[in-house]
Amino acid sequence: LPEGSEKPKAPLLVIGGLFVGSMAACAAIGMLIERLAYRPLRNSSRLAALITAIGVSLLLQNGGQMLFGADPKGFPQFVEQESVNLGPVALANTKIVIIAVAAVMMTGLHLFVQKTKPGAAMRACSFDMRTARLMGINVDRTIALTFAMGSAMAAVGGVLVAMDQPRLTPLMGLLMGLKAFVAAVLGGIGSIPGAALGGLLLGVAESVVGTWSTTYSEAVAFVILILVLLVKPSGLLGKSGREKV
Repeated sequence: LPEGSEKPKAPLLVIGGLFVGSMAACAAIGMLIERLAYRPLRNSSRLAALITAIGVSLLLQNGGQMLFGADPKGFPQFVEQESVNLGPVALANTKIVIIAVAAVMMTGLHLFVQKTKPGAAMRACSFDMRTARLMGINVDRTIALTFAMGSAMAAVGGVLVAMDQPRLTPLMGLLMGLKAFVAAVLGGIGSIPGAALGGLLLGVAESVVGTWSTTYSEAVAFVILILVLLVKPSGLLGKSGREKV
């Protein structure tokens, strides 16, 4: 840009288009992955599904590097960052948008899972797919919908990260995904409010440790994961149960 010129600001219509387009594309990719990689292993062991998840993750990461290269890619920041004072705390406007959108999405997802018929089908499949199938639930369609929704929400997260950090790398989502898993374990697997609480506590812990040493701030998540698995494997809001074999 010429010196002294203003940065271009993306209109709300463009930002909305980014959200809708990325959500639709990622939902389609998620359903395709479920159909090709997971559905054939529906009756296999959980270990087979775990190995498949690792393989798909490596495929996506290395496929992205082959298509776009391994070097970081920068792009123009489509939302100009401004500092907003909230009492004694100063936050960037993009951070406030991220917090607001995340809160709305988590609330909407919780209501969808708890109050709607497709959400009840998801909960039934998570408990026992065989019994859910006997009750007339289309298990394949329900799981495909779950993959589509999860992928679409990941797309929203990607757009929000792009608003705050206009720089892309092929592996930038790896650490975020691991931290999301830690937050889910901390709050309790299967509990949406628990995942939100776990993410909040994890962020506070990283910030506190970061004021002391930025070197160890990234390791906090994994220390918390080990402690939770040792002390309370069900998580803060999770429910422990017995499985008869």
